[in-house]
Amino acid sequence: MEKAKMSAYQLFTLILLFELGSTLVLPLASEAKQDAWLAILIAMAGGFCLFFMYYGLYHYYPDLPLTEYVQILLGSVLGKGLAFCYVLYFVYGAAAILRAFGEMLVTIAYPATPLFVINALFILVIVYMVYKGIEVIARTSEVLFVAMCLLLLSGFLLLIISGTIHLENVKPVLEEGLSPVIKTAFTGTLYFPFGQIIVFAMIFPYIKERKKVKRTGFLAIGMSGLILALVAAGNISVLGLDLASRAPFPFLASIQSIEVAGFLERLDIYFILFAMIGGFFKISIFFYAAVMGASHLFQVKHPSRLAYPMGIVVLLVSMAIASSYTEYIQEVRIMLLYVYMPFQVIIPVLLLIIAFFKNRKKVI
Repeated sequence: MEKAKMSAYQLFTLILLFELGSTLVLPLASEAKQDAWLAILIAMAGGFCLFFMYYGLYHYYPDLPLTEYVQILLGSVLGKGLAFCYVLYFVYGAAAILRAFGEMLVTIAYPATPLFVINALFILVIVYMVYKGIEVIARTSEVLFVAMCLLLLSGFLLLIISGTIHLENVKPVLEEGLSPVIKTAFTGTLYFPFGQIIVFAMIFPYIKERKKVKRTGFLAIGMSGLILALVAAGNISVLGLDLASRAPFPFLASIQSIEVAGFLERLDIYFILFAMIGGFFKISIFFYAAVMGASHLFQVKHPSRLAYPMGIVVLLVSMAIASSYTEYIQEVRIMLLYVYMPFQVIIPVLLLIIAFFKNRKKVI
C-alpha cells in the first residue's frame, strides 16, 4: 500500500466532490418527476446505511483496503477472484464517467472534436495525478472544493436574481403517491451516486484521524444529498417538468436560462467548470482505486507504474461501452441493478456478516 496520509477534512472534500461529480451533469431521479428532489433525499438516507456498512468493514480492518481484506474473509482463491472483480468494477466506473463527460463536452463545447481525443486528453491529466499519489489528489481537492462552492453559490444567486425560478413547477408534491418515489430512490438513485462511495473502502486506510472517518463520511453524504436535491428541485422549477425530464443535461439548460440586466447570459462556462471539477475527481478516485487494487492483487511494488497502462485500458473501455450517448444511458440503467447493486450492497453485506463472526470481540 502507498505510504501516504490524508486528513479528515481532505476526506470530506473528496467525498463531496465525488458525490456531486457526474450527478450534476446527468439527470438524476427523473423517473420521480417533480418529486425527484424527494427521491434523492430518500436515497441519501439509504446512502447513510451503505456508508455505515462500509465503515463497519473498515473498523474491522483499518489498515487494509477492500481488495486485501476480502482475501482474509473469503480465503486466497475466492478472495482474489472477488478482488479482481472489484478492480474491474472500478475500471468500469472510471470508464463510464469518462464517457459521460466526453459526450457532454462534444455536445456543448467541442462538436467538431472526436470523442476519442477529448477522452484521451482528459484521462492523460488524471493518469498523471494518480501517478503522483493520493496525497496530491487530496491536496488538489482542498483547493477545487472552494472553487466548486463559490460556483454553486454564485450560480444559485444568479438564478434567483434572474427571476427564472417558479416554485409552482415542483407542485403538487407526491401527486402519484409515495410508491414511485421510493421505487426511483431504491432502483437507481441509491446506487448512483450514493452506493458508489464503496470506492472509498480503498482510501480509508490512508486517513490519519481514524475516529473522524464515520462523522466525516456522514457529513459529506448529507451535504452532497442536500445539494443534489436542491439542484434537482431547481432544474424543475426553472425548466418545468416536461423540459427537465427530456433535457440530456438539465443543469446546463437551467444555467442557460440565466439573464441579468440584459447582458449577463449564456453562462455555459459555469456548467463546464462544474463538470470538469466534478468529473475530474470522480474519475480520479475510481481510477486510483483500480490501480491500487491491481497492485495489491498482482503484488506490484510500485503501483504508480500501473497508472499509464491502466489509463489506456480505461480510455479504450470508455470508447467501447456504447456506440452512442442514448445507448450509453440505457446501459447505465441496466448496470445499476445487475452490477452496481451486487457490488455496492449484496457483497458488502455478506462480507460484513463474515467479518462480524470472525471478529466477535470487536464492537462497531
